Amino acid sequence: MGGGVTEDVPPPDGPADGPDGPDTPEGPARPEDEPPRQGGPPGRDGAAGGDAGESPDPPDWRREFAEEARSERPDLARLCLLIGAVADPTVTRHVLTEAEIELDRLAGLVPYATRIVGDWATALAGLLGGREGFEGVPADYQRLESSLLHEVLRRRRGLPILLSVVWMEVARRAGAPVYGLGLPGHFVVGFGDPADLNLADPFAGGRAMTGPDAELLVTSATGEALDRSMLRPAEPGAIVLRVLNNIRAWAAPRPERSDVALWAVELSLLLPSHPARLRYERAELLVQRGDFLTGAAEMEAYAQVMDAVDPESATTVRRRAQAARARLN
Repeated sequence: MGGGVTEDVPPPDGPADGPDGPDTPEGPARPEDEPPRQGGPPGRDGAAGGDAGESPDPPDWRREFAEEARSERPDLARLCLLIGAVADPTVTRHVLTEAEIELDRLAGLVPYATRIVGDWATALAGLLGGREGFEGVPADYQRLESSLLHEVLRRRRGLPILLSVVWMEVARRAGAPVYGLGLPGHFVVGFGDPADLNLADPFAGGRAMTGPDAELLVTSATGEALDRSMLRPAEPGAIVLRVLNNIRAWAAPRPERSDVALWAVELSLLLPSHPARLRYERAELLVQRGDFLTGAAEMEAYAQVMDAVDPESATTVRRRAQAARARLN
């Protein structure tokens, strides 16, 4: 009923401290934890106090996320940046604008000749994985900011899917025929005709991948053979849902961060397409956080939906709703 979480999984050797010291899983790192790389986006000095010229009313990031997600052509970078704005209360509109400017700057560094010769994977590996230092290490799986695009642009580190978003957005701005590929357990990027499997792994600094490499990756993650259906380019909505799934997976073993799990579920529910079980997961989180009445009401609403497809599960959900109400007595 609560459902599993599809997530990017850490490398087999498990998490380890990366080059910037021990992990701090409690939440996004502050800028003083690590200075921005030279040439990267400016810091957010003074951001907490608001930006000059901004409205005194705080932005409604969730409303903006919902509007963008349901637009005719959702902007992947904007959706990922809005996730960061919901996650990090110090983020202002100026911070998001700086992140967009940084993506534009990086796109401007792609050699113009690449548009002629078409070797996008090599050019972007040299720029993003080499010169700019975008890559991942096992410790990144233990950090929430590894799933927040504005922090990934600042730190040059992140989960495979966020590093892939950087690659995709830079490549798209530079004119490349780029797409994202959500393989089980690992997200990569591809160029040109998806049938050609011209792939690169941004988490590994842009290492080129072949068809057999993709098959080995899938087999290692799932124990099953690569299915051709896994090679379909991912749509923006599916990518954003997977980012939010990773955030939910980060929060799951950290009950003290149920606030993170809750907003990740609530943003997922704003997407046009999402698993119905997320409504039950939200109800469970509300009960866990002490909002027994609202959680019980949402469980009962979910049970009504389940009546038609799984009456036994619906009965179980109703019992849990009753138990949640009883905690008020």
